[in-house]
Amino acid sequence: MDDDDLIAAAREALEAAHVPYSEYRVGAALRTADGTVYTGCNIENANYSNSLHAEEVALAEAVKNGHREFDRIAVSSGVRDGVTPCGMCRQTLAEFAADDLVVACDEGGDAVTEYTLGELLPNTISEGTLDDASRE
Repeated sequence: MDDDDLIAAAREALEAAHVPYSEYRVGAALRTADGTVYTGCNIENANYSNSLHAEEVALAEAVKNGHREFDRIAVSSGVRDGVTPCGMCRQTLAEFAADDLVVACDEGGDAVTEYTLGELLPNTISEGTLDDASRE
């Protein structure tokens, strides 16, 4: 699946979002190292802290199906505002993806802004961070 198709998959996924409170739809399409794509949408809950984010839903489905290596994620919102994964989603992605994971953010039309996960979340907490802390 090429980059345009990944953005299209994120846009399609956001149509299934459950957003009765914010009305802010988000879709994500996560590509594994072998090219398999998993999508997710945000699912809100009246207790906002229990809401699921699109990136989390896509990642959970991929991990559930045995994938642990990823090379790209596309994120889109209903208003095509270049939304990036939130801090929580960045940390969750960092558990399974390297700093060079490409994060493609949909700006609408053909416009896409790309970042790496390392740019969006420098100095992440990792298994190594926890190992180092336990040695002190």
